[in-house]
Amino acid sequence: MFKAMLWGLLATSSLVVGGSLGLWVNFSRRTLGIIMAFGAGVLLSAVAYELTYDAVRGAPGTGFPAYGFLVGALTFFFVDMLISRIGAKDRMAIHADHSSTLVAPLVLAIILDGVPESAVLGLGIRESGSVSVALLVAVFISNLPEAIAGTSGMKAMGWGRAKIQFLWLGIAVICALTSATGYTLLGDASAMWLAFIKMFAAGAILVMLANTMMPEAYAHGGKLAGLFTVLGFLTSVGVIMLEHAHGL
Repeated sequence: MFKAMLWGLLATSSLVVGGSLGLWVNFSRRTLGIIMAFGAGVLLSAVAYELTYDAVRGAPGTGFPAYGFLVGALTFFFVDMLISRIGAKDRMAIHADHSSTLVAPLVLAIILDGVPESAVLGLGIRESGSVSVALLVAVFISNLPEAIAGTSGMKAMGWGRAKIQFLWLGIAVICALTSATGYTLLGDASAMWLAFIKMFAAGAILVMLANTMMPEAYAHGGKLAGLFTVLGFLTSVGVIMLEHAHGL
């Protein structure tokens, strides 16, 4: 469990890194859009090859992967809608304003984005005995643009540097604990339920990508967003191929 928590903390440490970059570097909106597009491509690849492929192969003909996919997508959709209504609608919006009164919904929304990825990371460690490098890279890279964009909005509202960094650190720790929870609670599930859980995460991640990261990436990155999404996808595929080729 401790091992899973450490890997989860490493994966989500990019929230702290992205928050620090957002504090000290003034990224243009176009640059942030391109970074977000790259992160979206990385996550798309992880969903396709690290989650969907394993789930379908692990429970063929059972329908559990499809059920998990739909339930995960619907769950994320409705929870995200609820959180958006209480004030975190634009959590990934580049240079959005985040007033001090919206800290709680903002934190809940960011945790919602990170929980499926973190839980599956811990589950993978329990299942195979080692961390999936491809999924680790996907989570790490995809968190960067969210933290940078969120920090830009917080700075615009006059948040202090210490407050911003503490917020990202706290969220990273919560997501790391989610990895430990995935390792502890989900590892003894049957093959069918493991497939359900993986596809639940896949459905949730895809809805998050379609509703938040990808629209924001195109809005600010323009036509380059498509190219960098492809580049992110290819980068993740390359990591997956290297991982399986060397038995990592």
